Amino acid sequence: MSQSLPRDAARRLLRITERQLKSWEQQNLLRPATHYGFRELVALRTLIHLRAHRVPVAQIRRAILALARKLRGVDDPLTELRLYADGKKIRVELEGRAMEAESGQLLFNFDRREINRLLEFRAKEDPRAVRDQRQEAEQWFQRGLDLEASGASNQEVMEAYEKAIQLDPHSTGALVNLGTVYFNARNFAKAEVCYRQATQVDPNYALAHFDLGNLFDERGDRARAMEHYLTAIRISPTYADAHYNVALLYQASNQAMKAVRHWMTYLKLDPTSQWATIARRELNKLRDATIVRGSGR
Repeated sequence: MSQSLPRDAARRLLRITERQLKSWEQQNLLRPATHYGFRELVALRTLIHLRAHRVPVAQIRRAILALARKLRGVDDPLTELRLYADGKKIRVELEGRAMEAESGQLLFNFDRREINRLLEFRAKEDPRAVRDQRQEAEQWFQRGLDLEASGASNQEVMEAYEKAIQLDPHSTGALVNLGTVYFNARNFAKAEVCYRQATQVDPNYALAHFDLGNLFDERGDRARAMEHYLTAIRISPTYADAHYNVALLYQASNQAMKAVRHWMTYLKLDPTSQWATIARRELNKLRDATIVRGSGR
């Protein structure tokens, strides 16, 4: 079996802090771990999405417990189901239909027989087969990560991620990583297809929007790059790298005050990295220019 992703690498991939990760562990949303497999990465992405929409932790915990009780064959709702925020409520997608996670109430008017059929859907699908397929998808995803780390050829890496996607079309991690392989190979058209597929699977996946921003920025399309960076920030206001890139774009378009705001936000979120030195330098340049203009020189 492929090795799992180390904790620090998982945090970098998902753009979350150690403090946030420990907080979720202390609140019993996640088990403490030093390494994360595909299923755990799915759980982390779901939590990031829900918290970005300001869904309270207590509500998330109640929803997880309710779903585990109600749905046969589901042991871990965070990794096995498609959960998302609708306002401040948690929905779960079952066979393309939305249901409130805590109450089990469908969002359209179905009779009790239909509700019971959906609640039983896992048993009919044979949960062991579903889990086996997801486990195989996880192994291919991990193989892709391992191949990238070992410096394997792009072809080998892409084949691993493509196999993971074939087995689990909702694997946003594999979609984004495959897109990044294409991006680094400067095949921007295929990279865009992968990133957009990830946003279709999860419209609130901040990383996919951030990567689309990078793609359009590289193409010289600053307007569309800005659109996706700002979308990433709307989804995840503490997304430090997105603030950094937005600051650069505002600075390049002579919107100094907006650039200053995002440089300052970035430095609050990530004050010690090597990029913070550059951010401080750019922020000081903007401040100095403002002082010079204000003095009339």
